[in-house]
Amino acid sequence: MEEKTFVEIYTDGACSGNPGNGGYGAIIKFVDSQGKAHEKELTDGFLKTTNNRMELLAPIVALEALTKPCKVDLYSDSKYLTDAFNQHWLESWEKRGWKTADKKPVKNLELWQRLLKAMKKHEVKYIWVKGHNGHAYNERCDRLAVESSKTATKEDI
Repeated sequence: MEEKTFVEIYTDGACSGNPGNGGYGAIIKFVDSQGKAHEKELTDGFLKTTNNRMELLAPIVALEALTKPCKVDLYSDSKYLTDAFNQHWLESWEKRGWKTADKKPVKNLELWQRLLKAMKKHEVKYIWVKGHNGHAYNERCDRLAVESSKTATKEDI
């Protein structure tokens, strides 16, 4: 069995108003089998969305862009995203029929389900980074997300 390519993904979402115009930014980094480093930026903006939706869309789009199964370290400043996996919220929500601990429907269900589908062929580890704290890739993703939010023309997904 071929060893999975190791990939780093950095993501961020932004929203001006909540809801409001939003955007996401993602950076995919990997080294190919010849030792050449690659980076790819992904970004887009949407009208009348929320910050949490953009925080979810960034890793979805990045994972969907991977063309083969990978081992992924995914960095985000969103506790909403990272805690859902690292604190096992998602497992609990699924067991309760996609209900929160207080029996309310999980928000952004279609995006959580799309994220789970995007993750299926990969090994993904979610790593929280403190936002706006000088982390170069987090800051770059933030700039991508903010710029896309300012030029948003698409309806929310």
